[in-house]
Amino acid sequence: MSRFHQTAIAAALGIAISGFACAGPKAKGPMAFVPIPGSAYAPELTTDPTILTNEPWKIPEGYRQYIVSDESDLDLYVGSDWNDMNTVNETRKRAGRYLYRTHEVRPNSPQDPANSLRRDGGSGGALSVVDLHSGKATELAGRSDWEALDGLVWTPWHSLLFAEESNVAARPDPQYPNACCGLVYEAEIDPLDPTKVIAIEARPLLGAMAHEGIETDAEGNVYVIDEDRKPNGQIYKFVPENYGDLSSGTLYALKVADGKQTGAAEWVKLDLDPQTFNAEVAAKAAGATGYCRPEDLERIAQTLYVALTCEDTTNPLNSNGRGAVLAVSLGKHPKVSYFVAPGANIPHENPAAGITGLRNPDNLADGPDGRLWIVEDNVPSDIWVAEPDRDGDGVSDGVRLFASLKDDGAEGTGIYFGKDPHTLLVNIQHSATGNDKTIAITNRAE
Repeated sequence: MSRFHQTAIAAALGIAISGFACAGPKAKGPMAFVPIPGSAYAPELTTDPTILTNEPWKIPEGYRQYIVSDESDLDLYVGSDWNDMNTVNETRKRAGRYLYRTHEVRPNSPQDPANSLRRDGGSGGALSVVDLHSGKATELAGRSDWEALDGLVWTPWHSLLFAEESNVAARPDPQYPNACCGLVYEAEIDPLDPTKVIAIEARPLLGAMAHEGIETDAEGNVYVIDEDRKPNGQIYKFVPENYGDLSSGTLYALKVADGKQTGAAEWVKLDLDPQTFNAEVAAKAAGATGYCRPEDLERIAQTLYVALTCEDTTNPLNSNGRGAVLAVSLGKHPKVSYFVAPGANIPHENPAAGITGLRNPDNLADGPDGRLWIVEDNVPSDIWVAEPDRDGDGVSDGVRLFASLKDDGAEGTGIYFGKDPHTLLVNIQHSATGNDKTIAITNRAE
């Protein structure tokens, strides 16, 4: 395809950053940049298809952007679809070549008037894969009972985990018909042909809930979240009996001491119902801490970061805050802090006054320098980069603004770095053009 820059992403995908203000000193590292001065407020916020096709993101000097794949390459659904949510690359020998995506459709919902009908004749959620050498995009798998597929991650044992963001099982899994809510699935990809699936299994012991973010650690534990508002929105840890086998094990939930949102914490064991697998009920019974719409998870070294889309760091009872990013240390004695929070190390957004700040953090990514990249579920959708906590206070040492989406009504999702430390991948969904897409933002020459 003419728009597909094969040489720029033949190996595929990177990072860097720091300050309370949007601007600041130039960030160093492979993704070195001078922060942009502010969000893409009007008149930069637009529905103009020419602008949104060629330059949908407001980005720093020295960077360029281009379409990796859009609905002209692969349009899975007959009607309007909630397209690309999360993005990961193949591991193994072909790491960086194949890009995998979940497609979030909600059968029988107002957002999905076509009832999630796929062009292959089926319906329901789907996975797709893009060959970054040829640009070819294909459907990897789809099932009629998959609802709102969202979270996506590779395991250390080279399987692909993905999950349903559904708090009610409108289309139950036929193998687990009594499961209350969304489930996690594990796909085994053909090592000889990464565009094919060998087998897919549901993993109900990871809990039934409105899943989104999924993460793993070196020990083979899996972390998931319930994307619900307070007093729900718990954070979970699944410990398998045997490494790489998610068919048996124990589910835990994070509990902060003294009923607080931050501070010393523990992972409390849950008594999960073997029929409904209702994680929320089990977590409440164990006194687990609830947050406001945890969405994505990202582990960097021994810290688990959690995007809390509507968290209010000043009022734990508010279920409609501006959001924050949580940091959870993963040692024997977990400690929880607000790593990025409006008014602490980033401004409160005020579009009427032209003040750029954090609002509704959604997806997270680990960059090549260990910095945390954050994209908002907000209009305009901003991409922020947070410095590590080097002084040990649990808070990012500085946050800088990397990009802002000009697409009025759209959001950036599935932010991701692969093998190329100079290139960021990010999806755009709900585009004003009707064409959802995966974009590369890079400082590499063409």
